[in-house]
Formats: sequence, C-alpha cells, structure tokens
Amino acid sequence: MAGAGAVLVLASNSFSGASFIDFLLRQGIRVIGVSRSPEAHPVFLPYRWSGKDGQFSFHQCDLNRDLDKLLAIVNAEKPAYVVNFAAQSMVGESWTHPDHWFMTNVVSTVRLHERLRHCDFMRKYVHVTTPEVYGSTNGFIREDTPFNPSTPYAVSRAAADMSLRTYFEAYRFPVVFTRAANVYGPGQQPYRIIPRTILFLLLGRKLQLHGGGVSRRAFIHVRDVSNATWRIARKAPPGETYHISTTEILTIRELVERICHKLAARFEDRVEIVGERLGKDTAYMLDSAKLRRTLSWRETVSLDAGLDECIKWVKGNLEELRRQPFDYIHKP
Repeated sequence: MAGAGAVLVLASNSFSGASFIDFLLRQGIRVIGVSRSPEAHPVFLPYRWSGKDGQFSFHQCDLNRDLDKLLAIVNAEKPAYVVNFAAQSMVGESWTHPDHWFMTNVVSTVRLHERLRHCDFMRKYVHVTTPEVYGSTNGFIREDTPFNPSTPYAVSRAAADMSLRTYFEAYRFPVVFTRAANVYGPGQQPYRIIPRTILFLLLGRKLQLHGGGVSRRAFIHVRDVSNATWRIARKAPPGETYHISTTEILTIRELVERICHKLAARFEDRVEIVGERLGKDTAYMLDSAKLRRTLSWRETVSLDAGLDECIKWVKGNLEELRRQPFDYIHKP
C-alpha cells in the first residue's frame, strides 16, 4: 500500500512541526509535510540541517482554501498517521482578528476532520492542542480539568477539541490529543521569548517584558516534545489526552534573567517593563504523570542545557537571523 507507515505533518513550517519532522527522519520514517506557505528559510527548518531529509516531501496547501487539494494528497499517500500542528497560534493577536482564528482553528479544522474520518487507512490522528484551553491554573492540573479559556485563541482551540471529542464518541475517530508546556529549542522563530531574548541581547537591543514577566510557565525542549508526540501517536489508545511538561516552573522574568546571566548581560540595563497583554493567563502547570506512567516517557534535556543549545544556534546563525523579521507577521 502506498505510504504504509508514513506520517503526514500539517504545518510543517511551524517550529514544532519542523522539529517533529526532523525527529522522524532521523529514525528513517517517511514524512509528508504540508504548510500554507512555501518552505521556510532553512535556518528555521531543523529537518534541513542533518542531511537526512531524503525521505521528506513538501506540499504547499492552505487548510482554509485548499481542502480538496489536501485530501487528494492524503488519499494518494495514505499516511498511517496524521499529526496536526496547524493553527492560528498567537494569543495576543487573536483579539485583533478573532474571526481569522475561528475560521482556521474551528471551521476549517472541523471540515478537515469530517473528511479525514472517512480515511480508513489512517491509524491515528494526533491533534496538537494547547493548555490555553484551561485558562490560568492553580497548581498542577490533570488532563480531565474543565476548560476555562480566556482569549479568542483559547476559545477557538477549545471548540475544536470539543468537536473532536464528539467525533471520537460518535464515529470512533482515532484521535489523540497532546497539550504541551511552552516548547522551545533551536530553530524557533524570533518572536518567541527565548530566541527573542537571546537575539536582542546579542544585538544590543532592549527587550520589552510584558507585565514584568510575572506569569509562570514550564519550558520543555522540542526534542522531548517530539519524542512524546511520537509515543502518543503509536501507542496511545484513541480518545486519550496527554500533557507533555516538565515539573520545573519559573516566571518569564526568571527565564530572561537566566539568559541574561548566561550572556553576561545586566537585566536592568537590557530589559524594559511594559504593560501586560489582554487576557494573559498567570500560570500553566501541567501534570504529566499520565504520560510518564502509561507510555514510559521522561524529559532528557534540562532547561539550562536547552538554553545553551539555543544560544549556540542563535550565535551560529546571527547574520541570517538579523535579516529575518523579528516580529510576528499575521496571515489570515
């Protein structure tokens, strides 16, 4: 059968998607990548760094506009696994054009699921969602915590998750859900906090820290997330949800201070405190015991080692990164 055992990755240009592809290719797995834009610059595509990308094919295809084209690819390749990283993902910007977030994250996504449920060759559909659906957490929470979204982005993701739950109950659609803590690593776009902090410090620019950086987060290396995602794809029973997180929680300010220390920069001289973003949740603390207990997963990259790796990547690509956009550019 064509494409037996292959994996189709939606949003292959995204940081998590491109890193997951790299993880699969290093294991000799054939991957089909789909993104709405042409392939990103290689500096943001970890799967282009290793020379192991011979089993990768790319298709430009917009979930909002090219659903027939996307399903033609799916039916031609017959992937055993579909892993969906695709979403309008910026939280603060979702207040400006909420209809764009709902069109991509709900309407187009539900249309995709309705078509995919007829693909009997698909063993598992991995829906990469977000802890934002819970709203701000008080202590470590499990996967059965009720939704309490606080932004248009979070509401849109919660709606798609709930729709998929009905598809599992009604059709036994082979979905599994992942919700990861803040993912980071080499290749991440400069508008995210870790690469942005490193880049601004190296370029002598002042970094804006919204709300003083008091919100609390766990940061997890993308290789650990990729490993967990693939375990979940292969081994998790349909209908299950898994948190992917470390147990180390720190404020955004503490994270930036740690990077400043590594680069011998004085926080007070290099960081400007500005107002908080609308609807900003104060804490995400995910209990990942289920993933550890049932699928024998554990993280392997400490935050300190991961930050050192990110610093090395930024320094090694500084000339190219300084030519790339530093800020998020919205595409409807």
